[in-house]
Amino acid sequence: MSGPGWKRVLGVSVAVAGATAAAAAGGFAAQRTLASRRASRGDVDELGSLRSDPHTVVADDGVPLHVEVDEADRGVAAGTPTLVFVHGYILDLDCWHFQRAALRGRYRMVFYDQRSHGRSGRSDAAHSTIDQLGRDLAAVLTHDAATGPVVLIGHSMGGMSMMAFAEQFPEVVAERVVGVAFLATSSGGVGQLLPGAPGRLLDRAQPLVVAALARVPWLVETGRRTTAFAMTKQLAFGGEVPDSYVVFVDQMIARTPSDVIWEFFPSVRSHRRERALAAYADLPGLVVGGELDHVLPISHSERIAQALPRARMLLLEGTGHMAMLERHLEVNAAIEELLDEAAAGRRAVS
Repeated sequence: MSGPGWKRVLGVSVAVAGATAAAAAGGFAAQRTLASRRASRGDVDELGSLRSDPHTVVADDGVPLHVEVDEADRGVAAGTPTLVFVHGYILDLDCWHFQRAALRGRYRMVFYDQRSHGRSGRSDAAHSTIDQLGRDLAAVLTHDAATGPVVLIGHSMGGMSMMAFAEQFPEVVAERVVGVAFLATSSGGVGQLLPGAPGRLLDRAQPLVVAALARVPWLVETGRRTTAFAMTKQLAFGGEVPDSYVVFVDQMIARTPSDVIWEFFPSVRSHRRERALAAYADLPGLVVGGELDHVLPISHSERIAQALPRARMLLLEGTGHMAMLERHLEVNAAIEELLDEAAAGRRAVS
């Protein structure tokens, strides 16, 4: 189809999207309200309530990164690794709530909001890239885990950040990293980020769509407010979960401005770092994939596992993209196995 033809189709699509959003607003708003009420009455785990004193790490381009460090209790063995958690696209550090609760006090843990996410400062579009996220991870390590062994744990775009870090700083990986966990992420070939016909259309028309939506921010925000909750429930989870989980993820996504989504989108799409995984190949590893992950299907996790001969592949049946929430008991147990293996490896070497 010609350029003008695409523009006409896109114009109609935008108009239809606006009408659909207006028609659906009442229904989706009702779903969100009902779920919020049920969550407040039910067994809520106070998701996102865990905090430690925050501080700022300044990235190499001046963007301030929000960081929180949970210190280990006294008596934890010397040489125990620091755990560094790297969250995914349009989320923030609070997504690690269950892992933070399970491991608190037993390990020194570093959590941070990636640039333009959560409580961190906004990046310009030119630095909204996976390459830059790798350098941001290096800055956090330099400030908050400058010595001693570390274990890196990343989800979705956070795993991509870890690959970019390995690509840029392989010597640091060789000297400092003793274990690595990749949850629901990809080493490349992300392709369409939405399933079905809508995803295929967006995949083909992405440059035109992004340009058009940038000119109608009111429509984008209206669409997000009316449909985000339903999309979160459909894409983040593979099965039934407590309403509090859906509300929690919906709130994190809602805090991410729309232009941040569009700014990072091209870099996520062009991410190709299969070779970078070689830096982690000799380390104990964990690769977690959800059988019903429609954002980054299980094949992405399987390819990462093939590149990491010492990694355990944990396939979670009936599970979506947010495995660390939906199946947190299994994920926590697998992380603990990884940490035991990393510790045993260090003892064998020393």
